[in-house]
Amino acid sequence: MFFFRKKADNATANIPFLAGIETDIHSHLVPGVDDGVQDVETAVQFIEALHELGIQKVITTPHIIIDRYPNSAETLAAPFHDVKEALKAKGCPVSYHHAAEYYMDEYFEELMNSSRLLTLSGELLLVEISFMCAPPQLHQWLFELSAQGYRPVLAHPERYNYYHQQTDEYMTFKQRGCYLQVNLLSLAGYYGKHIQKAAEWLIDNQLVDFIGTDLHHEKHLQAIRAIAKDKKLVKLLETYPFKNNTLTKSSQAIK
Repeated sequence: MFFFRKKADNATANIPFLAGIETDIHSHLVPGVDDGVQDVETAVQFIEALHELGIQKVITTPHIIIDRYPNSAETLAAPFHDVKEALKAKGCPVSYHHAAEYYMDEYFEELMNSSRLLTLSGELLLVEISFMCAPPQLHQWLFELSAQGYRPVLAHPERYNYYHQQTDEYMTFKQRGCYLQVNLLSLAGYYGKHIQKAAEWLIDNQLVDFIGTDLHHEKHLQAIRAIAKDKKLVKLLETYPFKNNTLTKSSQAIK
């Protein structure tokens, strides 16, 4: 379901610009486990802020990078529960869940073969790769994930500079069943013009499936709020067929 503004309708004009997105599938709002928020109070504040912008469901995705952030379902359970209880105590209506953002490096293969991975919903698994270069085993790992019943969702493909001159690689991901998730702030120019252009190219070619805030800290939140003034981007958020809202009522997200 998408929302459209009419200049003559003040009520419609006041609809929050993320209302059509409904579900944010990429953020770092489990406190103290990675480079995202560091305390429960900030996590709750950020979730409430996303709700004010139109988000109804948050599936937050702490990093799992074995040699830096060795998270697991066990390590995430307590801080996640603390935030969930704090949201409940405040009467916040946002549906709050967690999955993970898996870093695909030499340790990932062992992890992939040794335990059940934390999914966004059902088969959907959020993964990321190095900003320096793609791992040589990438497509083999994506194939193995598919064979195990997962549907990989590649986080922020527009931020991997080495693909900017190899746009056929984006097509390859799609042909092999991998979803692509662009960062909201990439489209706003937060990471630089070259990242913005890559994100816009992906959008123009209808290659993007999901959008995410990738919210870590206050500067990100301020930049997200500022998008309300960008009429072109707001229009895009209203009209592009992102799949986020298909997950809003899903009961399969990790709780």
